[in-house]
Parts: sequence; structure tokens; C-alpha cells
Amino acid sequence: MAVVKLDHCVIHVSDWRRANAFYRDVLGAQLVERPTGFAYRFGDTQLNVHGPGVQPAEVARIPVAPGNSDLCFEWRGPIDTAIAHLARHGVALERGPLRRFGAKGPGTSVYFRDPDGSLMEFMSYDIVA
Repeated sequence: MAVVKLDHCVIHVSDWRRANAFYRDVLGAQLVERPTGFAYRFGDTQLNVHGPGVQPAEVARIPVAPGNSDLCFEWRGPIDTAIAHLARHGVALERGPLRRFGAKGPGTSVYFRDPDGSLMEFMSYDIVA
């Protein structure tokens, strides 16, 4: 049994307005306003966000920069509904659907990009026979 659970990780964005709209509208994040920016919350998991005006005290040896994150989000439903959702928001697919292996086992994924170019993935565990 694991003794830890991922609480949050950090991404970096170049434009608050553009990133907030994308993470809210496309990924369904709750925007959490902070003194110098925002965090994006998904249930009990959070993305802390470095961006314009943010000077974090603790960072990785090579700090995360806009466009260099790879993130996977579980899509709850068939992957076709994820594809339709992205299309409604004008988000182009990079690849997929493809069979992948995630935290819950085998699934089907589609890949796309956030406004800064970070790679995003929707993974569905709804396997169609």
C-alpha cells in the first residue's frame, strides 16, 4: 500500500487569461485565485501554476517552463465523447485514439495541446469490445 498520494504538481503558463479559459473550459478545472496568480483544482488534485507575476521560492533544479509539461487526465466516459468535447472547444487532436496504459490499467487516449504547447492527454478506461 502506498504511503503517499499525489497532492499537486506545477505547470507554467505564459498568459493567465488564455490559460485560465483553457483549463476551466476544456479541462473542467476549478480556478483557485491566489495572491499572485491561480491554481487549477480537479477534485482533490491540484495544479499549482507559475505564470506572469509569480516568483516561487522553491523550484526544480530546471524550473518548469511554459509548454514543457505532459499531463494526462482521466476522461469519464467513452473516448468518442472526449473527441467531441475537444472539437466543440476548437482544440485540435495531436494523436489518437490510441491504446495506452494508465494508473487504472489499459485505456484509450487522445492527445492535444494547451495554449502554451504542453501535451495533454484524455484517457478513457471505458473499453469498447
